[in-house]
Formats: sequence, C-alpha cells, structure tokens
Amino acid sequence: MPSRSPNLVAVPTAKPLVPCLTVVIPAYNESATINEILQRVLESPLTAEVIVVDDASSDDTASIVNAVADPRVRVLTQNPNQGKGAAIRRGFAEATQPYVIVQDADLEYDPAEYPRLLQPLLADDADVVFGSRFMGGDAHRVLYYWHSVGNRALTTLSNMFTNINLTDMETCYKVFRREVLQSFELEEDRFGIEPEMTAKVARGGWRIYEVGISYRGRTYAEGKKIGWRDGVRAVYCIVLYSSWGPRLNVRRVEPAITWITKKRA
Repeated sequence: MPSRSPNLVAVPTAKPLVPCLTVVIPAYNESATINEILQRVLESPLTAEVIVVDDASSDDTASIVNAVADPRVRVLTQNPNQGKGAAIRRGFAEATQPYVIVQDADLEYDPAEYPRLLQPLLADDADVVFGSRFMGGDAHRVLYYWHSVGNRALTTLSNMFTNINLTDMETCYKVFRREVLQSFELEEDRFGIEPEMTAKVARGGWRIYEVGISYRGRTYAEGKKIGWRDGVRAVYCIVLYSSWGPRLNVRRVEPAITWITKKRA
C-alpha cells in the first residue's frame, strides 16, 4: 500500500446539525404566508421548537397554524392585540431550547439561513448573532429608499449610544443563547423591542456577531406594518434603554412619546 503523502492534510468532516433552536413567530393577520413560512421553518434541521404567538388576528392565521400536524409547533394567543414586542416577549418566556431566534411570519427572511446564523453560536464565538441585510452579497428585493435611510440612521444612532458597530440594528433575525434572554426583562410592546433588545444585550457585555443575510422586503400592499410612528418610538427607545437613559431621566417624556406615536382611529 502506498504511503500517505506528507503534503496532504486531512479535512475534518463537518458535524451534523442537530435540533437546538426555538423559533418564535409573532403573527398578526398573516394568513397569506403563515403556512409557507411554517413549512420552511420546519424544514430546517436546527428547528426543535416553533412558538407562534397569534396577536389577536382577525383572519385565519390561528386556524392555519393549528392545522399543522407537527408536534414541534405550539400556538399561543394574545387577546386583545398587544403588538409585535409583546408577542416576542411571550414567545421568549416559553422557549425551552438552547438558542432562540425571531422569525417574521411573512416571507421577508429565509429560514434556510439558520445554519449560517447559528454558526458563531455553535462555535462558541458569540452569545448573540444579528442577521444583517446591509452586509454581504446576498439577494435583496429593491423597495423603499427612505426606509433604508431610516434603518441606517437608527442603526447609527443606536451604535452611538451602545458603542457597538452594527450595520443593521432593526433586523428581524436576532439569535440568542437562551441565558442571554434570561438576563434581562423586555418592556416594549411594539417595534421598539428591536432597539431595546440591542441596548440590553450591549449593556450586558455579551459577545455579538453579525452575519450577512438575504432579504425579500414586502410592500404596504403586501402587509408591511411598520410606519413613521414606530421610527419616533425607536429613537426614544435607543436613548431610554442605553446607559444614558437613567442619567438623562428620559422616562419623563414617555407620555409625550406615547401621544405622538399612538395610532389615531
């Protein structure tokens, strides 16, 4: 038998992916896409548990989820409607797996990218991973210019108050070790949950990584819900939950912010 060449280096075989992920899906009137996104989530070899929090949907969202015959899927109901942040908070409280990710119920984010997002966590390099829409060469649907400007402005402001260098603070894809979520309490009921989570992770000194992801944004006609009021609230939350919040006594303006951002009938 010929001897092995000394110049050949054995390449280690990649470890098989095992289920270790709780996927929290906040859902409000997502009957058009909820079944497809659930199937995509369940196809991931990393998915061990799916918690769908139905936020008082007036369509068939809840019944569609309840019809999914997979023991990994659980449905929690919020009634009355409380907002995306409240739904995420409830889902986090019910999570049982070592890692937890937020998955929007639409088709903007692709669950096929879970392995990429989990890699820094599984390698014990990170405690939290953000999926960035603004780094890397992955496919992106081209939509609203001013939304992208707003996202980058909010990320820059958040970085100034947290002293971390994220490229996409507002991303849906945030993956946590479960003990990170157990280290703080979340308060925001709507989209202010994004800057709140970011600020509290930064203040906790947890190791944060970013990973480039693809993004298929949707239009308002397709169900997009975030608006300018949420941007105002986000600015407030960036300051409120930073280390500057208590020093500046930011909570004193909460009534004014609530009035400005309250949706009128």
